Amino acid sequence: MAHSSTRPTSRDVAQAAGVSQAAVSLVLGDKWRGRVSAATAERVREAARELGYRPNLAARNLRLGHTRTVLLVVPALTTEFFAGVYTGAARVAAENGFGVVLYPSPEGIGPARDPFASAQAALDGVLASSMAADALTAIRGDQLPLVMLDSDPTGSLGAATVNLDITDGVRQVAEHLLGLGHRRILHLAADVPSWTFEIRAQELATRLAAAPGTTLTTARAPISIEGARTATETALTAPGPRPTAVVCDDDKLAAGAYKALRRLGLRIPDDISVTGLDDLALATAIDPELTTVRLDAELFGERGMQALLAVLQGQEPQSGDIPVQLVVRGSTAPPPTA
Repeated sequence: MAHSSTRPTSRDVAQAAGVSQAAVSLVLGDKWRGRVSAATAERVREAARELGYRPNLAARNLRLGHTRTVLLVVPALTTEFFAGVYTGAARVAAENGFGVVLYPSPEGIGPARDPFASAQAALDGVLASSMAADALTAIRGDQLPLVMLDSDPTGSLGAATVNLDITDGVRQVAEHLLGLGHRRILHLAADVPSWTFEIRAQELATRLAAAPGTTLTTARAPISIEGARTATETALTAPGPRPTAVVCDDDKLAAGAYKALRRLGLRIPDDISVTGLDDLALATAIDPELTTVRLDAELFGERGMQALLAVLQGQEPQSGDIPVQLVVRGSTAPPPTA
């Protein structure tokens, strides 16, 4: 089918499918059952997909709240953090008569397949984590009222951005380690091109640079226990003085670091301290229990949904980042005196 440079209309879809515009409207508005055949409905959806047709948003906004459904786009559902975000978001949505459809972006990065033949027709708004931002263009979620979670407030795709105060979390970690006397730090960084991990690296570098006599080395790892173990082993067997603390971008990376340290015969925290970020169930499952930064995932989801509801109602969402808190456990101690 030839793509014209102008935005395809429902008339174009009707022509391509060989049906009336009224039929197109029924099918894409999901009101076709009992009025047109399933085969015709499929033909209309196929034509709409081929043409890249999307219902006009200005017209849609007049019937806003019509489906009362919100899409929550997150990275892969392999972390309980996003389960908490969903729980919080769904709670606030339910209180306001909205439903939440959860859409994990494969691998947390990269384009995702459109979960609906016509996402716009089925949704009122989108809540999306920055790690899943690439999925938005694929599902045309960037054309709906959008609130971004955990992403750069400047140059955001969304009408609003809701963040945890990750910068302050990293500051608390740095101050805790510097206060214990650590000066050689290894940053075990998540190898994910995402704003939330960029600011962790920036803030850690800034805080350590301000303290005299500190050195910071960085090892990158995919967010997997095996990836973290390999990266930590490689970094700690490199020539030169060994770091006395490993700062991990999240708790899963810390668990991988633990395995590497055990293999190298290093004791935590006697020989080396480790910190995480998230405070997942994992943090207290490993031994010694992990010093980490507690992020309130449910509150994060609640605030995200409140912001989206405000955007849908043309109001100004609540501003200010959500506070986070360092939880000190058994994995950090003063460095060994050598």
